Amino acid sequence: MALNYNLSKVYALSDNDSEFVNEILTLFVTEVPEDLAQIKEGIKKKDHKHAYAYAHKIKPTLDLLGLNVAFAEILQLEAWTKTEGKKKDIEDTFKSIKNQINDAVKEIKKDFDL
Repeated sequence: MALNYNLSKVYALSDNDSEFVNEILTLFVTEVPEDLAQIKEGIKKKDHKHAYAYAHKIKPTLDLLGLNVAFAEILQLEAWTKTEGKKKDIEDTFKSIKNQINDAVKEIKKDFDL
């Protein structure tokens, strides 16, 4: 039972094509953690454009996989990049996003043998 993600949108989009769902999940577990590392790097270096680019890239995936809180927080992160806010203002939000994604990745890997 999925606790950290929801595949209803993925199944609806794919007309219940399990092969397509597996491809989406494989991309999520391989690419999103790498993109998250890029966001962290952008925050660390105060490179707001870099952080924004990767936040914007993963935003649709968070929505698609039902990570609603992480999706709302990625919107906050995007807003932070646009105002070029201070690093300390976004650290807790980023940590929350990272934890939610990591929990979803672990659960998906276990549930789908990825």
